[in-house]
Amino acid sequence: MDIVKELLRGIPLPRMVKVRQNFPVSEIKDVPASLREQLSKPGVGDRIKPGMRIAIAVGSRGVAEIPTLARVTAEEIKRRGGHPFIVPGMGSHGGATAEGQKEVLANLGVTEASAGCEILSSMEVVELGRLPVGLPVYMDKYAYEADGIVVINRVKPHTAFRGPNESGVAKMITIGLGKQKGAESCHAYGFGVAAEFIPAMARITLAKAPILFGVATVENAYDRIAKIVAMPAGELIETDAALLPEAKAAMARICFDDPIDVLIIDQIGKDISGDGADPNIMGRYPTPFASGGPQVSKMVILDLTEATHGNANGIGHAEFTTRKLVNKINFPMTYANCLTSTVAQPGKLPIILEDDRDAILAAMKTCNARDLSKARVVRIKDTLRIGEIYISESMLAEAATRPQIEVIGSPAEMVFDAAGNLLDQLVSPQHAEPRRVTGAPVVETTA
Repeated sequence: MDIVKELLRGIPLPRMVKVRQNFPVSEIKDVPASLREQLSKPGVGDRIKPGMRIAIAVGSRGVAEIPTLARVTAEEIKRRGGHPFIVPGMGSHGGATAEGQKEVLANLGVTEASAGCEILSSMEVVELGRLPVGLPVYMDKYAYEADGIVVINRVKPHTAFRGPNESGVAKMITIGLGKQKGAESCHAYGFGVAAEFIPAMARITLAKAPILFGVATVENAYDRIAKIVAMPAGELIETDAALLPEAKAAMARICFDDPIDVLIIDQIGKDISGDGADPNIMGRYPTPFASGGPQVSKMVILDLTEATHGNANGIGHAEFTTRKLVNKINFPMTYANCLTSTVAQPGKLPIILEDDRDAILAAMKTCNARDLSKARVVRIKDTLRIGEIYISESMLAEAATRPQIEVIGSPAEMVFDAAGNLLDQLVSPQHAEPRRVTGAPVVETTA
């Protein structure tokens, strides 16, 4: 790698400034009370009858307050005389194994102890019917054999297509509860037909399976619950679609309109997004059937979250990554997602550099900015946490024109430890361990 070091020699790194992005906030303060109120609506909780065994479908996404939502739903089922249990509704996630999916739930904080009921995890499915094109519709066997099914999910824009029902409750009952076979069937013809197939499959499932109602949440830009809606099974598809525009309006974003030369993402993972990092935030999509977000010339992804357990789905969106990330990849688990979704791009490997510093320098060298000292660089922790981000000093003038941007730090250099790892925060020159990469002085910062 000596030749790489030589090629990167002398590449400048900009000073970075911490800013706060202020988004409109609407938040439910008492989630249990709001959920209980929704479950008491006609056509919802009153469908639970004494003695019924009821499956609660919980997915793999990092849904805000999911342990609370699962626990309160189970409590309300018990209060009405039912016997709840949880089934993982997550398609092929968790390595497409029963044990893996139960482990995913545990990482999200959903356990038998937290929910107060048992978790029955299996990849066995029952075929419910077929689309006119011949594709089968499946459902988790444990859920199908229950007396009733309740589905919990967050409504949000999908990462690979656009349609009336994207990522929400309708998708949960088709792909999530369909397990690996159901996900594979829905994706068989690609995301170009997902907007058609998801509601079509959902209608077959609603007609053939004992779904009682769904619980949908809409989250604000800070990934906290802004709205909870419980919907009877007969209104599920329509209500899911009605909530989608609200979810899109509430999403966070990187609040700069001009193109970004280099986007640095500290970590990706399946607990962050199905694509590791949400394309709606980073502006890179796995298919041509969705668009939006910033224009980015070069992207660097530095690491995987611990909770992703080596699933690096989404790494293919970046041009550059690090050796430490690649050493953590569970390739079979990552490839299971690609093979099930039929989308290979997210599983491809970018150029691998030895450490964070070299990966960022490589992105700078190749970003084609006419003046690297004025390159527009943005650094985010991940696509779930963009309330506070770092921007390069050259973007301060634009930041001053945006009322939602608040500058909360002073310009300072990126600092790396002895192993070349980018530190979480900019630090003062009194810090003994880090080494700086440019000659500019480090300025005291409130970051």
